[in-house]
Amino acid sequence: MSRRNVLIMGAAGRDFHNFNVFFRENENYNVVAFTATQIPNIEGRVYPAELAGKLYPNGIKIYEEKKLVELIHKLNVHEVVFSYSDVQFEYVMTQASIVNAAGVSFRLLGGEETMLKSTKPVVAVLAVRTGSGKSQTSRKIVRLLQAAGKKVVAVRHPMPYGDLVKQKVQRFASLEDLKEHNCTIEEIEEYEPHIARGGIIYAGVDYEAILREAEKEADVILWDGGNNDMSFYKPDLTITVTDPHRPGHEMRYYPGNTCLRMADVVIVNKVDSASPDGIETVHKNIKNVNPNAVVIDANSPLTVDNPDLIRGKRVLVVEDGPTLTHGEMKYGAGTVAAQRLGAKEIVDPRPFTVASITQTFKKYPNIGILLPAMGYGDHQVKDLEETINRTNCDSVIIGTPIDLGRILKINKPHTRVMYELDEIGNVTLETVLKSKGLL
Repeated sequence: MSRRNVLIMGAAGRDFHNFNVFFRENENYNVVAFTATQIPNIEGRVYPAELAGKLYPNGIKIYEEKKLVELIHKLNVHEVVFSYSDVQFEYVMTQASIVNAAGVSFRLLGGEETMLKSTKPVVAVLAVRTGSGKSQTSRKIVRLLQAAGKKVVAVRHPMPYGDLVKQKVQRFASLEDLKEHNCTIEEIEEYEPHIARGGIIYAGVDYEAILREAEKEADVILWDGGNNDMSFYKPDLTITVTDPHRPGHEMRYYPGNTCLRMADVVIVNKVDSASPDGIETVHKNIKNVNPNAVVIDANSPLTVDNPDLIRGKRVLVVEDGPTLTHGEMKYGAGTVAAQRLGAKEIVDPRPFTVASITQTFKKYPNIGILLPAMGYGDHQVKDLEETINRTNCDSVIIGTPIDLGRILKINKPHTRVMYELDEIGNVTLETVLKSKGLL
C-alpha cells in the first residue's frame, strides 16, 4: 500500500509537534511539505533530517502558505493537516474549503493523537485567545507549588525561530541561557519571568525529548501554553484563561473554544478593567459549553515603576507583539496604565515606523496607535528600537512582560508596567491545586 502524501499547515510550533508525534515514524504517511504563516522568516527553511527521522533523509521543505493550492497539485497531496492556532472558525473553514476545492481532505488532529504522557503530574495552562493572561496564571501556580516544597519545571509552547537542530531541547535557568540560545524578544518575554523567580523552563522542537529531560528534575510539570493552543502533554489538571475584554471570542476561535470545553478550571481574568456586560457574556458562554468547570474570577492589577513618566505626558505605548497582531487585542496593560494615570496623549507611532515594523502595520492595519513589540530576529529588534527612538513623544510605556529597556537602547525616558493574577472569592488556584492533591 502506498503512503498517503500529507501537507502540514503551520506556524513553526504545533505543526512540528504534530509531525514529530503522529507522522515522523508513521509509514502510512509521507509528509511532503510544511507551509508557514503568522511568524516572519519561517518559510524557505527545511525541517532538518536530524529531526525528521529515518523516513525523511532530506528533511522537509517549508513554504509560504499562499502557495498552498499550487503545492497540493505539484506535490500530489492527498491530505492537508491544519496545525496552528488563534484563528477564527470562519478562517479555518475557509482554509478547509480551499483545500477541499483542490480535491483533497482537510484534517484537524485531536488530543489523543498528539498529547504525550508524562510520568509526573502535569498542570496545563491554556487560553481562549493570545493575551488572555496565561503567563501571570502560570507564574501564580509556580509560586504556590514552590511554596509547598514542589520542584516545578515549566515547559513552554515552541517558538523555534533559529537553528532547529540546536533548538531541539532548550533549558533555561539563568539570563545567560537566554543569551546562549540567542533568544528573540518573543522568547525572552515568556522565559525570563520564570527565570527571574528562580524557576526552570524548557522549550524547543522535540517535545518528547524535552519532556523526558524535564521529568528528571521535576515533581510537577507545568505546561505554559502558547497562543490559544491545546497542551502537548496529557494534563492531570487543565486551566483555561478567558478574556472579558474580548467577550464572545471564547466561542469563535480555534482551538481556544476546544481549550474552553476541555477545561477543569476556567479563569475569567481582568475583571477589574473589563465591562460588566463582557464579564457576563463570558460567564454565560462558559456555563453553556462547560457547566462542570470550576470558574474563578480574577483581577489583573497593574503596577508601574515610575508613574510620573505617564501623568500629563505624551506617551508611546509598547504592547506585547502577538497580542496586538494575530491576537487582535485593541489595548493592553500599557494602554490601561496610560488611561488610569492620566497621560496627556497616546502618540501614534505609525509616522515613525521603519522597515519590518512598517510591514507589520501593513499586515495588521487594525493595530491602531499602539506599537507591537516585534522582535523575531536581530533585524526586527533593530527596527523596533529605531521606531521607538524616532517617535516624537515625552516618554515610553513598556507594557510587555519584560523590560525592553534592558534589550533596546531607548533614547527617551521609559517606564514599565507589570501585572499579576489576583483571584476573587474563596475558590482560588490554591484551593483547586489542593483538591487535586498537588499541594
